[in-house]
Amino acid sequence: MTPMPAMEAVVKVLESEGVDTIFGIPGASILPFYDALRGSSIRHLTVRHEEGGTHAAEGYSRATGRIGVAVGTSGPAGTNMVTGLYTAWADSVPILTITGQVPLAQLDREGFQAVDIAEIVKPVVKKSYLVSQPDQLPWVFREAFRTMREGRPGPVHIDLPVDVQLATIAYDAAADGPLAIHRAEPHPAAIERALDLLLAAERPLLMPGGGVILADACEELVELAELLQLPVVPTLMGWGSIPNDHPLYVGLAGIQTQTRAGNKALLESDLVLAVGARFADRHTGDLDVYRAGRRFIHIDVEPTQIGRVFGPDLGIVADARLALKALVEAARRRLGTGRAPTLWSADVPDRRTSLARKTDYDTVPIKPQRVFQELNEFFDRDTVFVTAIGLYQIWSGQFQEVYQPRHYLICGQAGPLGWEIPACIGAKLGRPDKAVVGVVGDFSFQFLMEEVAVACQYEVPFVLVMLNNAYLGLIRQAELKYDMNYGVDIGYDESYGIDHVKVMEGMGAAGRVVDQPEDIRAALEWAVATAAQTRRPVLVEVLIEREANAAMGAALDAIKEFESADREPAAATIEA
Repeated sequence: MTPMPAMEAVVKVLESEGVDTIFGIPGASILPFYDALRGSSIRHLTVRHEEGGTHAAEGYSRATGRIGVAVGTSGPAGTNMVTGLYTAWADSVPILTITGQVPLAQLDREGFQAVDIAEIVKPVVKKSYLVSQPDQLPWVFREAFRTMREGRPGPVHIDLPVDVQLATIAYDAAADGPLAIHRAEPHPAAIERALDLLLAAERPLLMPGGGVILADACEELVELAELLQLPVVPTLMGWGSIPNDHPLYVGLAGIQTQTRAGNKALLESDLVLAVGARFADRHTGDLDVYRAGRRFIHIDVEPTQIGRVFGPDLGIVADARLALKALVEAARRRLGTGRAPTLWSADVPDRRTSLARKTDYDTVPIKPQRVFQELNEFFDRDTVFVTAIGLYQIWSGQFQEVYQPRHYLICGQAGPLGWEIPACIGAKLGRPDKAVVGVVGDFSFQFLMEEVAVACQYEVPFVLVMLNNAYLGLIRQAELKYDMNYGVDIGYDESYGIDHVKVMEGMGAAGRVVDQPEDIRAALEWAVATAAQTRRPVLVEVLIEREANAAMGAALDAIKEFESADREPAAATIEA
């Protein structure tokens, strides 16, 4: 083998694994890696914060199904990545983070920016490496990519001491390639048993989780639903696995991100087939209510997920795609072309329509429901939406429409504020052919708003739609202070809040504020045109009512709705 710089070998491995984009911040301890990167085909974006880099890598991975990569130097660069690694680990998203490290001899001497990041990140990664032998480098990176992809996907971290990076090793790229990935096959007897339960049930439901999307199993999922006439109630992470306008799509179930039709169907069901779902607490709510009167089949590629929240009636450890494919094949052997629609399945479209909540409010201040109505009507089904955590995430789950996998990107479990902007950057770079729209909150925007400058620098256009329920509240605070100060007018102090449009403009982007519902569509038209023309992000800030609470509850049968409705719920599952 021909001797070559160790980091040149690493970059060749990255290229052969399909890496074309890296997000990072250079520093002294990672400079040998950056030196090798300069001669590669991989593009690099210098982010403003290492956490932002990890979220950008995650947005890239979620949108494309490929591996996103984030890089930093030693010390605080790695600790700044922990939140992003946790977010990816919690939602089973494969990303690779790489940090530089002090020389090996300095690791136990409290050297400058020397921290054992490989140990720190272990609870939130599938595997963590501190590479001490230069000759291991190509194989550590190969194993990292296999680990990220195999079984339940997730992040991996690699820490590289600077003297290890500077070594020369023997490596032949022509004689090397990606490692084989094992896909867990379902046990045939378990598949037959699952089919027995599905065919015996009167009111079965199919519940795809995020694992169906991660396994690229959406076609098999829809095929099984149509073959057996199974109404589909996705989890939030599984949204997009079946189009929202499919005749068998019911809606989301849960205590926060949910629809009336989805909750009603789950409460009336007698069997649930959950595939690649983890039964998160914001989905199930009170487990006694969630489980009562129904049986569960749980399919997951990770064995320890089976029974983690509650014991199913049947557990199957398998790759989601292989399991669904096996169920389809078994059903065709027994049923031929499939079952005719039942009363339970044929009623889905009417149920979805009759239980839909009101969105066409024309009141001022603007209601959040109206904002999502405008988003649904203006953007087409090929748009990629990105959103994070807070009331606006919950409203999104209740009112938005999603039609394709990897077109609704959301940090479901960890919920870090500020996730949306860097995730939009990663999603747009990964899918430049798609319109990318980030739905943000006024508070979350402030956490990583500096990453807007990255999008401007590298000409990454997308639209941000902000639901701001604080601005009008700040005015109200000024009014209250007037009352509390015995009629002395203290005025409205702009320092109470942030002028988000000025922030965008200060970084080279653009923005517009909307306070009338009839102006939302025109603002969206302006934003799309401006983003395309300037090749930069554009903000539409919508001022919504301060007391716009989201429909939530502790259990599926006790959801509290705060807004008035134009129709009565069809079931006693909604608490007025």
